[in-house]
Amino acid sequence: LNAVPGRPPRQRIRFLPTPAPGGGGAVELVATRVPVLADHPLVRGPRFRKLKIGAGHRLDVKASGVFVLGIGHGNKLLTDLYNCHLTKVYTVDGCFGKATDDFSDTGNLVEKTTFDHITREKLERILAIIQGTNQKALLMYSNIDMKTQEAYELAVKGLIRPMGKSPPIITAVRCLQFALPEFQLEIHCLHETQQYLRKMVHEIGLELKSSAVCTRVRRIRDGVFTVDDALPRTRWNLQSIQEAIQNCQLKVETELEKTLG
Repeated sequence: LNAVPGRPPRQRIRFLPTPAPGGGGAVELVATRVPVLADHPLVRGPRFRKLKIGAGHRLDVKASGVFVLGIGHGNKLLTDLYNCHLTKVYTVDGCFGKATDDFSDTGNLVEKTTFDHITREKLERILAIIQGTNQKALLMYSNIDMKTQEAYELAVKGLIRPMGKSPPIITAVRCLQFALPEFQLEIHCLHETQQYLRKMVHEIGLELKSSAVCTRVRRIRDGVFTVDDALPRTRWNLQSIQEAIQNCQLKVETELEKTLG
């Protein structure tokens, strides 16, 4: 930011003594524009000495994907987006046949189990039960009377969500890939942690009379931000960051207006 060309120094009017046209040592005052020395880089110093950056919903060291940062005024917008309780979407990879102490494939092995009896139909049946149970929890924590006109209007807009603290809630889950012993899920959730999703994979394995570990957790959407909005390390430069802020500005304003009014 400090390397970007800045605005020219401000100008102010000074009345400076100037030799009069007739000569003879006479002096007159002439209005002249001169730069304000306080705006000179050698006087002012660097324009930016610090920059406040805030982190959105965090990712742990074993997870990857969309990680939102707020810069300057964006820190307040991060707080507003947090109050919207927006859904986050993950792709979660799992592997049947073993269990570890931390539910990930890098943990200490606890047991090995068979998995030949597992089918995609059985897995999807378990996922349907999980989604149904969590839908009831979502309605309970939203504190809305489902028989009212307000509930109908919120449901049409997709705004039924817990407007306060709640346990992790799975709003939708489906199987993307299934090739024993490996599988991949797409999980839409609220108020979750990545460790909670790993534990969920472990519990799915138990429900299927087997065991499972999580091999990867990747966040592909955080509220209005998707993977397409994310900047890889090779694009961590001022121009790309400015473009990303401009491209996402309308989406953020629209979501805040829709949810918080």
